[in-house]
Order: sequence, then C-alpha cells, then structure tokens
Amino acid sequence: MNNDDFLSDPQSLVIHGDLDWDNPETDDTALAPAIYPASTYSARNSAEFAEMANQPRHSRYYARYGNPTQERCERLLARLENAEAALLMSSGMGAMSTTLFAHARAGDHIVAQTTHYMGTAQMLTDLLPNLGVEVTLVDQRDSAAFAKATRENTKLIVVETPSNPTLTLTDLAAVADFARSRGITTLADNTFASPINQHPRDFGIDLVLHSATKYLGGHSDLIAGVVCGNREAVEKIWARSIVLGTNVSPFNAFLLLRGLRTLPMRVARQNENALALGRFLEAHPAVTRVHYPELASHPQHELAKRQMQHGGGVLSIELKGAPGDETGFQAAKNFVAALKLAKHAVSLGGVETLVVHAASMWEASLPPDKMERAGIVPSLVRIAAGLENAQDLCADMEQALQASEIR
Repeated sequence: MNNDDFLSDPQSLVIHGDLDWDNPETDDTALAPAIYPASTYSARNSAEFAEMANQPRHSRYYARYGNPTQERCERLLARLENAEAALLMSSGMGAMSTTLFAHARAGDHIVAQTTHYMGTAQMLTDLLPNLGVEVTLVDQRDSAAFAKATRENTKLIVVETPSNPTLTLTDLAAVADFARSRGITTLADNTFASPINQHPRDFGIDLVLHSATKYLGGHSDLIAGVVCGNREAVEKIWARSIVLGTNVSPFNAFLLLRGLRTLPMRVARQNENALALGRFLEAHPAVTRVHYPELASHPQHELAKRQMQHGGGVLSIELKGAPGDETGFQAAKNFVAALKLAKHAVSLGGVETLVVHAASMWEASLPPDKMERAGIVPSLVRIAAGLENAQDLCADMEQALQASEIR
C-alpha cells in the first residue's frame, strides 16, 4: 500500500501528513516538530553553498528563503488543500499582497468581487490602482458578471467565499470554468470555510489562500497566512515573497503545525455550534435576519450544498431596533456589550466564541456607501462560534437580547 492510503481521512492527515516518508534525510523521529530559530545556515564547501543559493526555497540557506519548520508545515497545508505545494507567510494579508504582486503589474487588470475582507478590499481599491493595476469589482452572486468584466489584460480573478461578514457565496466552478477558458489565474480566499468544509481546487480554482491565523491555527495565538497551488505557481509567489520579506517566523510555523493537528475536530464542533446558534436566533423575535449558508433561508443555500460540506463556524445576524433606534445600531452595540460567554473581539476560528458589531468595526475605514454595498447594515453582528457547549451559547445570546431591550 502507498503511504497516502493511510491518510484518506482528514484527522489522520493532519496528524501524519507533514512527514516526508520518502525522504528520510528530512524526516524527524521526534513526535513534536523541532523549531529552527537560525537565521542562516553554513555550507561545507563552495559547491554546496552554490547549490543552496540557487535551489528555490532551500529550507537551510537563509531564513527569509525558508525554514525546516515552515517546510514541514507547508507539506501538510498543501495536502489539506489538494495542492502540489504551499507557501506559508507572515500573515493572511502577507499571503494576499504577495500573491497579488506576483500576478499583476502596472497596466494589468484584475477582476474581484465587491465584498472582501477589509484588508483585501483596501489592496484592491486603493493600493493596486495607485500602482497602475486596474481593478473591476463585481457582485459575487452573479457568476456571469466576472466574465463580462474581463478584458484582454485581465491576469487574475479574486474571490472569497463565504465572504465576510454577510456569508455570501461565489460559484467556484462557474468562475473557474470561465477563467480557464481565457487563461486567467483564479485565487480563492478559503479562510471562512477552511479545508474541512470546502476545497476550491476541486472546482478548478488555481490558488487557494488562508489567513492561517483563523481556523488553521485555531487558538488565537499566532499570525500567519498561506497560499496553495501547483508547484510552478507557488514558486512564482515565493520569488516575490523573498523580496517583500513576508516570511513566517519559525515559532509561528510550529504553533500552526500544532494547531492543525486538531483542525477537523475543532471545525466539526464549530459547524455544529454555528448551526445551532443560527436555528435558535432565526426563531427569536428580536432577530430580523440570520446569514448562514446551511440554513434553508440563505438565498444561496443550494449553492452551499453543492460546494461546501458544512456551513462553517461563522454566521451573522441583523437585530431589531428599540424605539428611537430604527436602524438597530444601538441595539446591536447593547447586545454585544451584554454578552457574558462570547467575547467582543476581532478574528475568528479560535476555541472561544467571538462577536463583532460590524458597523462599529468598519465605520472608521469604510465610508457609508461602501458599507452598504458590502451588506454591512447598522444592526449586523458577526458571530464566530467557538467550542463551548451550544446550549450555553444560546443561553448567553438569549440573556443578551433581553438585556439590550430589543423589541
């Protein structure tokens, strides 16, 4: 039997998939991976030094080029996303910016959906246009809009599904099929779904990106990002990363590898909790709308069933306003402040449940018209389910809704 025959289940894969069984020289018999803090490595002679310097992504040359701990983590990340290779970087935005710079230069054109993570949106609407890269934003719900927006100089299509914070979906197969027919590279941010719930490459997407800070790390104690794809594409991004200096620290690579060991179990519980919260809140009179792909009320529920295994660990809700608070802005602020178990904090994917009042978080960086286009209404609250008991989470939401006096 092939070694990979034993790694068909995701839980077996995350425990053993980083081992390089075919190359004993790079294998490590220690059950806990070693951390290599060295910034540089010595060569035994000039010929070996030349080989180290000229071999792409040599993990024992200079730490900006690679690191043995990082290399081990990348093997597992690539396997999780059904890819040939992965490049681990210092943050999700480090991975996104490096990938964008590797695929577009002045005079090129990118098509992207309107709703993206805030940092990605700023890259697409502010930084890249200032560098001479044109960007066209389209409604991700309309698959044909991506095709209509492309030009002769379109180099990249960028999608994020489910999107932040309204859990809107993009039809991955439709976008990938069109892009492949035109020779355009596709990039999907898979952070919200995680590799446990969605595999964009199975639908033809070329590059898959994660903020590894979220579900992949899973413990709110590291910052990292990763992009996965075929080997040639990843090497192209790596060539940009060593210039931009987006290399990950060895300790964060170690923490990420440790977090990945429990990824399937954690995500399964977060899926269950998010669905339980979604059902509870959808039936609550103080809630006007719940955004969650696994609920039948989600307008893209059928698409979710086609391309996702589960709905993920994030949902968002819209609240009713109290008298004098027609938009629900104050009601949402009161609700978040009244929560006891769930914590008011940015990010997601950790063991603890986190909530964010989206309008408060984004009002400093997004003007009202852009917030409206992104679906960020004043009463919207994003909930990232953790690993707590679902009944406890529902009870916390109930008392917070009562305390905020939403009618």
